Amino acid sequence: MDKERINTFVWERGYSVMLADGFEDAFLGLVESKGSVPKACYDRAKCINILEERDGMPYLEAVEFLDFNVTDAYVGESTPSFLERIDGTLRYEP
Repeated sequence: MDKERINTFVWERGYSVMLADGFEDAFLGLVESKGSVPKACYDRAKCINILEERDGMPYLEAVEFLDFNVTDAYVGESTPSFLERIDGTLRYEP
């Protein structure tokens, strides 16, 4: 999904959310819960896949990079969320 489509999707709903730059293809949508602001939601397995393909990282390096630099970074209450599938899928299969 391209950045413009994501921005339009978010804007049409009247939200101001933080997006994870470079992971547009892993964007799933928005998540909301009582008492918190809406957040962008990404497919964690697809984020790993993006790092493998785009940046040429081996799988374990991609996982470590994502965990340390992306999912573990708190940038305020609108910090994006990353969905880990219940089926335990660790790799994105298109």
